Amino acid sequence: YIVDHALMTPLKMFGLARGGDEARTLVENALTTVGLRPQDTLGRYPHQLSGGQRQRVMIARALLLKPRIILADEPVSMVDASLRSTILETLFKLRQEAGISLIYITHDITTAYQIADHVYVLYGGSVAEAGAAEEVISRPQHPYTKALIDAIPSPDPDVPWHLEEATEEKADEASIATVGCPYRPRCPHAMDVCAGEAPPLYRVEGHRAASCYIFRDGPTVSADELLSETP
Repeated sequence: YIVDHALMTPLKMFGLARGGDEARTLVENALTTVGLRPQDTLGRYPHQLSGGQRQRVMIARALLLKPRIILADEPVSMVDASLRSTILETLFKLRQEAGISLIYITHDITTAYQIADHVYVLYGGSVAEAGAAEEVISRPQHPYTKALIDAIPSPDPDVPWHLEEATEEKADEASIATVGCPYRPRCPHAMDVCAGEAPPLYRVEGHRAASCYIFRDGPTVSADELLSETP
């Protein structure tokens, strides 16, 4: 199928256009919004478009439904660095100008920093740390978040790039514990208490929390409570 099919289908399924002319106008507007020229996109097959163009076509397809929220799962994982900034800029503009909320799922913490207001760092399916993106990435509190930040290579070739020594020493052990703290096998701060129950989220400061017994003297908070407190 040509690109037009993927874009027209949601309009037909949900009855969002009263006719072919209106449908085409909606499609062209959506493509323009994500930085694509309709005349260079419509009528072509997906393999005739670049990876970045295909990603933006899918964003345009989502926009046709006039969503209040978009779930973007690794939207820049299969495009080169030169296109990532374009796609991220598109998503950022949608959030800023169209008021569309964005849930951005990624393994790339640097792009999360660029696009997100608030970050939830997951490990083993559980929230390890949560808070404002600027604070979490500039001052990580959970050992796993710190390891993620340490793993980001520096642009300075004289600055060593390495993970925590404890991570390398325990590489032969299971990376995710099934009992207690999920990060325990790799954590340089693991204690006896970590082998018992999984730690709850402890409020570190303000709207920040970390699931680590290092902060067990502080109050606990749920992820839902943190989300409701988001400014």
